[in-house]
Amino acid sequence: MELQLVAHLDGADGNGAERLGVARGVRLRGIDQRTSLMADLTLEATAEQCSMPNAHCNPGNEGQRRVCSESGWQRRRLVAGARDRDRFARLGSAEDLGPAGIVAADEVSSTVGEARMTGASDSEAREFAAAFRGFLDWVHTDSGDRNEVAGLVADFLGEERSGRSVVTRSLPAFDHVNLQTALDAWSREPGREVVVQGLMLPPHHGSVTLHQLVSGDGHLPLRLSAPALVDLPNGPGSTLACLRLALLLITDDRGRYVLMVSGPNEHEHDPGLEVEIAGLDVEGAQAVQARLGELRRQLNVYRGHVLDVTVNPMGGVVLEFGAVPGIARDDVVLPESVLGRVERHALGVAAHRDALLAAGQHLKRGLLLYGPPGTGKTHTMRYLVGRMTGYTRLVLTGRALHAIGSAAELARELQPAVIVLEDVDLVAEDRSFGPGSSPVLFDLLDAMDGAAPDADLLFVLTTNRADLLEPALAARPGRVDVAVEIDLPDAEARERLLALYGRSLPLHLAEAEIRDVVERTEGVTASFLKELLRRAMLESLHDQPHEPTVSAAHVIRALDDLLDSTQQLTRSLLGVGNDPETLPAGGGLGALPPRGGRGWMVAQARARSRRSGT
Repeated sequence: MELQLVAHLDGADGNGAERLGVARGVRLRGIDQRTSLMADLTLEATAEQCSMPNAHCNPGNEGQRRVCSESGWQRRRLVAGARDRDRFARLGSAEDLGPAGIVAADEVSSTVGEARMTGASDSEAREFAAAFRGFLDWVHTDSGDRNEVAGLVADFLGEERSGRSVVTRSLPAFDHVNLQTALDAWSREPGREVVVQGLMLPPHHGSVTLHQLVSGDGHLPLRLSAPALVDLPNGPGSTLACLRLALLLITDDRGRYVLMVSGPNEHEHDPGLEVEIAGLDVEGAQAVQARLGELRRQLNVYRGHVLDVTVNPMGGVVLEFGAVPGIARDDVVLPESVLGRVERHALGVAAHRDALLAAGQHLKRGLLLYGPPGTGKTHTMRYLVGRMTGYTRLVLTGRALHAIGSAAELARELQPAVIVLEDVDLVAEDRSFGPGSSPVLFDLLDAMDGAAPDADLLFVLTTNRADLLEPALAARPGRVDVAVEIDLPDAEARERLLALYGRSLPLHLAEAEIRDVVERTEGVTASFLKELLRRAMLESLHDQPHEPTVSAAHVIRALDDLLDSTQQLTRSLLGVGNDPETLPAGGGLGALPPRGGRGWMVAQARARSRRSGT
C-alpha cells in the first residue's frame, strides 16, 4: 500500500527544486522502524510550458524521480509516500539515494521555507506543513499494523488496566522448575481461569518485556505460537516441562490481568528468570508475586535431596540432583573416638534439635575435617551426607565454592540443610564472583554469620591445609565449633582398610601375610591402600586372566612397585609423604622411601617434629 500526500508549489523554478534537497530519492527520517518515507519531486509540465526545447523530462511520467535543472516550470509537486521497510535497504541509510542525501523529519519546516523562497505562498506552505505532520501522526497511530501480541494484551486488559504499572520479580535461573511447579498449583486454585499463550522471538534476539507489550510497541519481532517448553529435572530421575516464554491471561476475583514468564536467555550476558504482572494495581500485583513465592518455597523440588552445586561460565548457580551415598558406619575406618566426635556434632544435633531449642541452644554449627590428602575426609563427609536424611544437602567443590553466598541463601530457605565445602584451602584466597568481590573464605564466614542461631544448618568444611584457614577462623570465633583431624591410618586402621577394599576381590591372604603388608605400609594413606589392592588385582589377572586369585605374591609385587624410588610422584598423588604445612595449597611431591626403615613412619615423625619445633 502506498499513500501520497501532494502539495502544489506553483511558481517554483528548477533551481528552487534543487534547493528542496530532492534528487533521485529523499528518505525522511524520524519515523518508526517499520515505515520509511520517500519524498519525490515530480515536475509536471506540458511541452508548451517548457521555456527550453531540450527539456530533460517526460511530461507524461509523473512518477519519474530526477533533478530537472531547466527553468520555466510552472508547477511542482512534492509527493510523500509511506512504504514498507522491505522496499528499502536500511532505515536512515543514504545508500542508493543519490547525491541529495537525507532530509530529517524535523527539517520539513525549513524545507517548506525553501519552497516559499521560490514562490509558494505562506498559506500554501503552512497548509502543506500541517498536512504532512498529520500524515506522520497517522503513520504512527495506524492500528492495522500493530503487533499481534501487543494487540492481544491490549484487548484482554482493556484501556484502563493497560495503563497500570508492570510489577516484575527476578529469580535465579535454578528456580525455573520451582516457578513452574508454583504456577501449576496456583492455576488450579478455585475461582481462577488461566489461558496460556506461547510467544516466539527470532533466534539471537534480545529479551522482550511485558511493559513493551502493554505500552503498545508494535515493532517487536514477536509472534504468537504454541508454548515453548524446556524439560528440567524436578527430582532424581524425573523432569518437568517448564514455560520458556509465555503469557498467562488470568481471570479471577482480582479481575483480568496478564502474567508473563521469561525464562533464561542463553544469548544474554547474565541470563535470569523474570515474572511480570500487568493489569493490577501495585498492591495487587505484589500480592500475586508473594503468593507465587510462598508456593515456590512450599513446593520446592530441591528440599530434602542431595544437590551438587556447580557454576556456569557466567558465574550463575546450577543445581543437579545427586545420588545419596550408601556408606555404612563400618565402612568409615576411623578411630572410634574420632568418628564418635564427628557423629555427635553432626548427627547428634539433628537428633535432639527440639530439645536443644527448648533449652535455648543454637543449632547452627560448623565442622572442620582436616588432615593430609587421601586420609578419608571426603569419605567421612559422604557418610554424614548419607545419614542426614530429611536434610537438604548441598555439596560444593572447585569453582562452585565461589558461589557460597547463593548456596547459603538457598540452604537457609530449605533448612534443615547441610552445606559441604570440599578442599576450601584451594580457593581460600580466591575472589568470589560478582561486584565487590571478596576472598571466598570471607564470603563463607559471612554466610555462616548470616544464618540465625536457631537455623538448623550444618557447615562441613574439608581441607588439607588447616594452617591457611586457622587465622581467619580464629579471628572470627564461633563459626567452626569442632575441628577434627583425620590423620594417617594406624596399624589397626590399615588392617581394616585392607579388609574393606578387598571384600569385593578374590583376596586370599594369611594372617601373617596381612601383618607383613600392614607393617610395610606404615605411614601411607587410605588412598594408597585402595590403589595397592587394585594393582594386586591387575597382577592376578596378568597371571591368571580366566580365574584370578589375589595372593600375597600379587600384593607384594604391587607394593614393591609402588614403593620403588621411581614412583615418587605416584605416591605424592596418593597423599603419601606430603607434609601439608610445608607445601602450597593443593599438594606437592611425596618423599622418597626412607633408607633407614621398612615403612614411612620415619618421614612422618620428622614432619611432626618440624611442626612441634622439637
